[in-house]
Order: sequence, then structure tokens, then C-alpha cells
Amino acid sequence: MNILYPMFGMIFLSCLVVISLYISRSIMIYKVKIAGGILNKGRHAEEIRPNFPKRVRYITDNYNHLFEQPTLFYAIVIYIFLIGHTDLMHIYLAWGYVVFRTIHSCIQLSFNDVSWRIAFFALSGICLIMMIVKEALMFLS
Repeated sequence: MNILYPMFGMIFLSCLVVISLYISRSIMIYKVKIAGGILNKGRHAEEIRPNFPKRVRYITDNYNHLFEQPTLFYAIVIYIFLIGHTDLMHIYLAWGYVVFRTIHSCIQLSFNDVSWRIAFFALSGICLIMMIVKEALMFLS
């Protein structure tokens, strides 16, 4: 199995969240044009976002989260692929990362309980750290 498949899994998850973000923002802009108000309170997204419903803010937060730590995941997966160190452990860890980040996103996009989210964030982080440490040990040997 190719290590690039889990990477595509993260890309696909990010794509779904981007689509959700565009839809939710378009609906909000449409409602603002009809009802007026929100957009007149600021010119920057940070000034407008507090006026959005919680559900829309959850989508924005998750979108931001998917462009933070996962960038390191993309980098290590590409590194592992290019250097030719793909093995079963890397593939399991990469898929573990994707599964835990997907669960994290599902939680954030639905009931958004931080105590649940942190558990899956930590599990995904452990997978990522293990991939990096495994490569560091191979590099040092």
C-alpha cells in the first residue's frame, strides 16, 4: 500500500471542510444581503466572525486547524515517500493520523466538545510524532 493514500485522505477531508466553509459563508452573506447588518460592522473577517452563529464559527475553526498541524503531516509523508522509507508501520501511523483527525473534525463540526476533541488531537499528534521520530532514528543510524 502506498503512503500517499493517507495523504490524499487528509487532502479529501480538507476539501470537504472547504466546501462546508464556502457553503456556510455564502449562506451568511446571502442572509446579510437580505437582512442587512453583519457586514456593516467590520471590514475584516475577525471583526465579522463573532456575529456568525456558533455552527459557522466551528467550520471556520476546523478549516484553520486543518492548515496548521497537518502541514507537518504532509511534509513527513512526502519525505518518507521520496526517501523510500515507506513501510507498514508508517502506513498504519499515517492512516491513524487521518482517522484521528477526521474524528476530531467530526466532533468540532458537530457538538464541539473540547474534552473529546483534545483526545483525538493528541492521538493524531502521537501518530505524527512517531512517524517523525522513526525517520529521525533512521537518519541518525
